[in-house]
Amino acid sequence: MKAAIILCAVLALSECMVRIPLNKGKTAREKLEEQGLWEEYSKKYPYRPFAKFGSYAVGNEQMTNDADLAYYGVISIGTPPQSFRVLFDTGSSYLWVPSVYCSSTACNHHNKFNPSHSSTFKNTRRSLRIQYGTGSMTGFLGYDTVAVGGIQVPNQIFGLSKTEAPFMAHIQADGILGLAYQSLAASGVQPVFYNMVQQGLVQNYFSVYLSRKSESGSEVIFGGYDPNHYTGSIAWIPLSSETYWQITVDSVTVNGETVACHSGCQAIVDTGTSLIVGPTSDISNLNNAVGGFYVQCGNIRHMPDITFNIHGHAFILAASAYVSQSNYYGCSTGFSGIGDSLWILGDVFIREYYTIFNMGQNYVGLAKAV
Repeated sequence: MKAAIILCAVLALSECMVRIPLNKGKTAREKLEEQGLWEEYSKKYPYRPFAKFGSYAVGNEQMTNDADLAYYGVISIGTPPQSFRVLFDTGSSYLWVPSVYCSSTACNHHNKFNPSHSSTFKNTRRSLRIQYGTGSMTGFLGYDTVAVGGIQVPNQIFGLSKTEAPFMAHIQADGILGLAYQSLAASGVQPVFYNMVQQGLVQNYFSVYLSRKSESGSEVIFGGYDPNHYTGSIAWIPLSSETYWQITVDSVTVNGETVACHSGCQAIVDTGTSLIVGPTSDISNLNNAVGGFYVQCGNIRHMPDITFNIHGHAFILAASAYVSQSNYYGCSTGFSGIGDSLWILGDVFIREYYTIFNMGQNYVGLAKAV
């Protein structure tokens, strides 16, 4: 279901620095206990930013922002490690990279994994095919050690491509690392984050920050989140389906008037899509409400805000957030319509709202990014 406009986030290896300030006076827990709210709060918000409990670690992956269109970085696979740029994609569940057995043009533009150069590689003899909106990847499955954010994940199953869709030749990343639920993958294929949690390496949530325009600063944190990346409180949105990171949107409004998603709609929060995507008719109404898909660059500051109403919270996008500027094509909105598809809250949305993906409690946390 993911379409041709889909681009993904990718990350590079680094350690996470931890600073825990000393509390003076009553702690947050003591104040909540006085009000009788601690039990409810601790169940709903189980997070401990950057702390290390027992054997739990925090994996911090820095990402490179490629012109606000894609976010990419580096992981390693094998012994000794072979490095790859991957797209960290909350809209899929497989990890795969090109292999030396691939002769597609896309593979020739990227790093290729060589199983014979890794002493820890195991071949499953199982074939693999992944369909994307822009074409497919075919190959086979194997096991090896994967290093992500400074965390070693042994015995991780992953795909090795033998053919790749032509669109992969035009992106910086070599492959994709999926961060959606295991239910999207084939039987016996356990996503990387599942393995991290089940092996007791990290706690069962991760967070994503996407920088605006700046090439540096973007990151994904496995088992933690960074309060320096957001302001105000976190809104916790329950998932409506544990496949994609799927939530219910109540409506989309402009100047207080509902212009799309009139009776509520389903949306996925997807780091692997660069735009905000929705059903063609809804996106047409939304673009018309703000002046069209192509807009005058000089009018951006006069264009209206767009509000996504979700679970009793208003998530506002200013025109400066949803309009992109190109030296070749001028200015256009970041909204794209595709059939009767689910809504996809892609990078245009996530850049404005720091996102915590809680797989343990099946929530998405959203807070205003800074």
